[in-house]
Amino acid sequence: MAIGYVALVLHAHLPFVRHPESNYVLEEEWLYEAITETYIPLLQVFEGLKRDGIDFKITMSMTPPLVSMLRDPLLQERYSQHLAKLEELAELEVEHNTHHGHLKYLAEHYVSSFSNTRKTWDRYHRDLVTAFKRFQDSNNLEIITCGATHAYLPLMKMYPQAVWAQIQVACEHYEETFGNLPRGIWLPECAYYEGLERMLADAGLRYFLTDGHGILCARPRPRFGTYTPIFTETGVAAFGRDHESSQQVWSSEVGYPGTPEYREFYKDLGWEAEYNYIKPYIMPNGQRKNIGIKYHKITSRDLGLSDKALYDPYWARKKASEHAEDFMYNRKCQVEHLQGVMQRPPIVVSPYDAELFGHWWYEGPWFLDYLFRKSWYDQDLYNLTHLADYLRDNTTQQVCRPSQSSWGYRGFHEYWLNETNAWIYPHLHKAAERMIEISSREASDILEEKAFNQATRELLLAQSSDWAFIMRTKTMVPYAIRRTRSHLMRFNKLYEDIKTDKIDSGWLEKVEYIDNIFPNINYRVYRPL
Repeated sequence: MAIGYVALVLHAHLPFVRHPESNYVLEEEWLYEAITETYIPLLQVFEGLKRDGIDFKITMSMTPPLVSMLRDPLLQERYSQHLAKLEELAELEVEHNTHHGHLKYLAEHYVSSFSNTRKTWDRYHRDLVTAFKRFQDSNNLEIITCGATHAYLPLMKMYPQAVWAQIQVACEHYEETFGNLPRGIWLPECAYYEGLERMLADAGLRYFLTDGHGILCARPRPRFGTYTPIFTETGVAAFGRDHESSQQVWSSEVGYPGTPEYREFYKDLGWEAEYNYIKPYIMPNGQRKNIGIKYHKITSRDLGLSDKALYDPYWARKKASEHAEDFMYNRKCQVEHLQGVMQRPPIVVSPYDAELFGHWWYEGPWFLDYLFRKSWYDQDLYNLTHLADYLRDNTTQQVCRPSQSSWGYRGFHEYWLNETNAWIYPHLHKAAERMIEISSREASDILEEKAFNQATRELLLAQSSDWAFIMRTKTMVPYAIRRTRSHLMRFNKLYEDIKTDKIDSGWLEKVEYIDNIFPNINYRVYRPL
């Protein structure tokens, strides 16, 4: 019999990026890359496991912005066109590399991969949300929610109505999408502050995830550390991230993704091909970008990008199998040791960003496939489990108060509040005050109610933690600044129009079309608690 549990949890999230007002915006490709490299490969892994009779278990958050984009007809059509360009280029690469055996082999690999992606995309009629729901219905996948727009909740706690709006809107959106209320929530950035659990309980949520030190520094200190959940005084359970298993997979320095046989992320055909040849497949203005066709392996961290050796999917797949074996062996040893110490079944909670598997670590979906198969056939010391199923079967846990925490740099809040992004918070707080103010009013007519609801959407979108995160990482900073400012400016115009009873119906209709997330939102969610 199994003596412990392992819970794999993937956090599937992207910020809401949708630009119908423009024919091309580079940032929309974040979604297209994730569909090609992460979401469809995960579905293909799940399909193969079901086909072969393997009763796998995995938990995955699907955030409201991601769900909204995956179900948006405009973005679905644009993704289909994006994929067609990839298919065309891969076929061209086979012909282009006729006299280079290894490159031709790799180009054929991409032709096959993109063809399978197209088949999956068409088989589900472009609706990947329904595709994932099928695996939830078979109890192989547990889908949980997140904040409405992935706002960083500890930096909003002085406005409880704003925090409540993030939670309640997310739960309502989940129910509209999946037909029932969520049982768990991935707190955005795993960021927790004391008292948040009361709102989670009021929203009907059963558990949340936080970083390991949020559990280890709880009061009183939990007897079993992160290897059992704790119950808060509201009855909501808190699961803590296991450091050991997380680092094995997540870290590019000491973890699996940095292995020499794996594909090199930062060496892409879009930057290396002859310019006139690649020009039809890069940005319309002629600027180069990542295409997604990559021919080289990591080789060695000591080498520059120009010295990387050619990639071989065959040997990379072999290495993914070895790493799945290693991960399984380490979890067996971990569970066996913990059970001996604890005298009760431990649970090892291993949460990761979903986009790690496939996008950043190309071989990640292969690793998961092997891990599920090996866990099913080659061991009997642990059961893979959903977090809700674990709570159902283990009803007695220690009651503690978790500590403030996040899974960002140094484990608290400074990654989202520092010299690069602190300027946004006075504006966000003022907008929250204004939203709470106007939410107490009753709309006088349909037009005013539309303006109230659009103001709610704009504030939620401005609060996304992604913009502060990008400002800190210094990647696409101008875009993050532009998005923050545009949502705040739209919110403030709506506020002024409402206050002066001069709502511009034409402008409002245009903004509703651009920022069309949460079509059934109700501004009253911001009313004082």
